[in-house]
Amino acid sequence: MNLVFRLAWRNIWRQPRRTWLTTGAMMFSNVLLVIMISLQFGMYGLMIDNTLQAFTGHLQVQAHGYKEDKKMRQTVPDIVPIARSLREQLASDTIAARGSAFGLASSDERSYGIAVFGVEPAYEPGVSTIPGLIQQGRFLHDMDAAEIIIGAVLARNLRVDTGDELTLLGTGRDGSFAAAVVTVVGIFDSGITDLDRNIVEVPLGFFQDVFFMQGSGHQIVINTPVIDEVPELQRKIEALLPVDEGLIVHDWDALQPGLKQAIKADMSSAFFMYGVLVILVAFSVLNTQLMSVLERTREFGVIMALGLTPGRLGRLVLLETAIMGVMGLILGALLGGLVTWWFSLSGFAYPGMEEMAAKFNLPARFYPQVTALSLFIGPAVVFVFSLFAAIYPALRLNRLRPVDAMRVT
Repeated sequence: MNLVFRLAWRNIWRQPRRTWLTTGAMMFSNVLLVIMISLQFGMYGLMIDNTLQAFTGHLQVQAHGYKEDKKMRQTVPDIVPIARSLREQLASDTIAARGSAFGLASSDERSYGIAVFGVEPAYEPGVSTIPGLIQQGRFLHDMDAAEIIIGAVLARNLRVDTGDELTLLGTGRDGSFAAAVVTVVGIFDSGITDLDRNIVEVPLGFFQDVFFMQGSGHQIVINTPVIDEVPELQRKIEALLPVDEGLIVHDWDALQPGLKQAIKADMSSAFFMYGVLVILVAFSVLNTQLMSVLERTREFGVIMALGLTPGRLGRLVLLETAIMGVMGLILGALLGGLVTWWFSLSGFAYPGMEEMAAKFNLPARFYPQVTALSLFIGPAVVFVFSLFAAIYPALRLNRLRPVDAMRVT
């Protein structure tokens, strides 16, 4: 094996320019793949976090069947004490209780149907970006105050401003008529029309009084700084919940199923472009090895006449390709990893991203995810396809006749 390796090493350096061009093509494609895949994974992480942190959260504790039916009577009893207990036992402030109801908001001039959410003012900023999107006025302060924050679109439709009063009408948990007069203390602008038109928030204590909730609610929302911790956190929360209440812990995939589908669709289009890049590199390797075999036809004929089998010559050609592939893999992964590591520290942004991010209360830069998978999955695929590309030149040696080969000039 040592002799075969030395022969392969000698052969690839017969034409150093051609070898470096082929290895350089592998290395360049590997660098691009490492950077792009890492940036792509980082963008997915940012997209997931920003989508979930806007309102949904990474996890939610709900009553059985509430996610599908959204009925008022499907409640989490004693929701505030349960949320407080989870915050204490998990040592986290990114846990907040909510109540939810559908109602009618009326100003002096107009009325619109809305979704009313009762929130804990002290803890809602840890599970939602809405408190940070207040454009006029302020966020909620008191758990029992008759105050409300509304979206910019709804404020425009109702023709109200901060300080104006709205009348809320709805149905309580027991089927009773729910009505209240609230003061608009804040107007938020998320940039998402549906959110700004349909969502309003009131203090949870006030919500429970108006809608006759008797201390119950509908959601306990939990956020986590690292999305990979969601499965473990879900198991911990399930173990901490009261066993006799029939409560369910839903993760973000169950709460937002369309999000993962959107990521899969984007990955499919991205992997198609990556595939085109890999195939181009494979054809470059095919061209190099085919030229190498053709220019050594006479040499191969002499060796075969001395008794060397075509199979061993084919393995020699594959070994030459493997050596170049390993060189391209190591150099490409190393250089791509260094560039990605630099971006993971300094962040990545493109022109106009800061203005757009500020509008949606999002970070102005995103950071690539440097993992073993993002470092080696691309270069490994290039290496495998390069070996496949070398199979055809290696198989040509099976049709080589020593007598004919030695006559080639």
